[in-house]
Amino acid sequence: MRKLLLLLVSVGMLVACAETKDVQYSENTKNKMSSNANGYWQQQVDYTMDIDMDVNNYQYKGTQKLVYTNNSPDDLDRVFYHLYFNAFQPGSQMDVRSLNIADPDRRVGDRISKLKPNEIGYIKVNSLKQDGAEVTYETVGTILEVKLQKPIKAGETVTFDMVFDAQVPVQIRRSGRNSKENVALSMAQWYPKMAEYDFQGWHTPPYIAREFHGVWGDFDVTLHIDKNYVVGGTGYLQNPQEVGHNYADKNQPLNLPKGDKLTWHFKAPNVHDFVWAADPEYNHDILKMPSGPTLHFFYKKTLEGEYLQNWKKLQPQTAELMAYFSENVGKYPYEQYSVIQGGDGGMEYAMATLITGKRKYGSLFGVTAHEMAHTWFQFLLASNESLHPWMDEGFTSYISNKAENEILNENKENPHAGSYRGYRTIVNRGYEESLSTHADRYNTNWAYGTASYSKGNIFLSQLEYVIGSENVAKGLKKYFNDFSFKHPTPNDIKRSMEKVSGIHLDWYLNEWTQTTHTIDYGVKSVNGKTITLERIGKMPMPIDLEVEYTDGSTESFNIPLRIMRGVKPTTATVLEDWAWAIPTYSFDAAKAVKSVTIDKSGLMADVKLDNNTYPAK
Repeated sequence: MRKLLLLLVSVGMLVACAETKDVQYSENTKNKMSSNANGYWQQQVDYTMDIDMDVNNYQYKGTQKLVYTNNSPDDLDRVFYHLYFNAFQPGSQMDVRSLNIADPDRRVGDRISKLKPNEIGYIKVNSLKQDGAEVTYETVGTILEVKLQKPIKAGETVTFDMVFDAQVPVQIRRSGRNSKENVALSMAQWYPKMAEYDFQGWHTPPYIAREFHGVWGDFDVTLHIDKNYVVGGTGYLQNPQEVGHNYADKNQPLNLPKGDKLTWHFKAPNVHDFVWAADPEYNHDILKMPSGPTLHFFYKKTLEGEYLQNWKKLQPQTAELMAYFSENVGKYPYEQYSVIQGGDGGMEYAMATLITGKRKYGSLFGVTAHEMAHTWFQFLLASNESLHPWMDEGFTSYISNKAENEILNENKENPHAGSYRGYRTIVNRGYEESLSTHADRYNTNWAYGTASYSKGNIFLSQLEYVIGSENVAKGLKKYFNDFSFKHPTPNDIKRSMEKVSGIHLDWYLNEWTQTTHTIDYGVKSVNGKTITLERIGKMPMPIDLEVEYTDGSTESFNIPLRIMRGVKPTTATVLEDWAWAIPTYSFDAAKAVKSVTIDKSGLMADVKLDNNTYPAK
């Protein structure tokens, strides 16, 4: 494992990326964001927000200036905002869904239905103007529907000015106040957020506790909060000397304003969300990577013993994670990243994650690895995780499993084995649903989780079996380089893998993500030197075969699938391809056969393993 030279900056020292920074990004990134010669386009939103937080009643007042650039070819006569906090009210769709689903999330359960008026969440829009003129709007659950006075023409930029009030809900799901670990404020999805409009139209699903989708832009956020609170989250702090709290340069005088509140000013370039957390008992540690971003760690001063030691141990290994993902997916483009105790479980956001902190070390490292890996798939590639959650959760699971296996020296032959077990279990019990199901529409949480995390993970790990591990590694980097900041679709990951491997994969994308067809191959018979295989399941696959002869020698074979129109890199003997419509395949080995094993690697997600060997085990 590559050793990292890490410089741990003690609490209280100046961190480079806490200094004043203007929003900047490359011309290449700017071109990705708007329309271009290839016909791709995406919208642009730039937020300026001023927030005044009352930590006594957990209410805040906000103003928002949103500069919206319509890079689409369409004129827009309406726009839509997400008001996520409105989900935390009795009778909301999130509440009712949790009360009726067969296997409710234990973190939600019936808790929303029992919230009192001073415990609910809400965002109330008091006024909204488009270029200075009042517009008509209506709050419908977690969506603000806005009818414009004047359409936003293709290529036009307009400014929306909003005044709103909000209340932070009791901590239930991701966002909230006073978590079980007594973190005061976990502020995720806390502001009126413009919905995404793309080639598929508007994306305005109600918030049911699942996934998010957003528009890239620049954020300029000013927060006024009790002077005893420490704040961490998205963006570069612009005024470290005015807040102190270990951000400031100890060699320079502080410039603390008078009064009960401090003003925190953050800027975040080219992100599609903004998160922050605040608590009066945060420790704030800083780790500066010599050839990478600065890492910030916020965790409760009340942590003791093993929990405190774990947060210290986590810091250099978080730097190893950052280096691993940058090397194996693509370079992290921002100058800082924060790991913050808060929320419920773990959830990824722009330049930060919120995680619960009272964990055994393996769990603390594992959740940090997973949430940090989301940065590449949920934030930099940013596929629509409501429509295709497997492209985010599954790919994140894939790369974080590999990172954990290497950094923790776990030496697992297949670090994704748990995903295969989970997938086979749900198939055998008859609860599987297609990966093409919208995240909110799965019949059970179990089906959603297995599809998005396990089967999405297997999409990539099984591709190692189909096109070779080297090609998957190259394809993942190509995917990132070609589609970061571009909201890729399932076809884009397929094309990236096809281009590096030369193998056709339309059949693989269709069968694995758009159907619930399963893989089941068996050794039908062995007669002397003649081996006959059969395809029992509906999904076809290429076959790796290991044959042991009666004289003790062994030979490996590869049987390509004809519709692949190619063969993966292999040292095995490559046989004639197998047409998927023909259910059996026979060939003669070189000598009398003693035993036969299909897929010794275990990377093919065959749902019935007892017929994969001869003699049967």
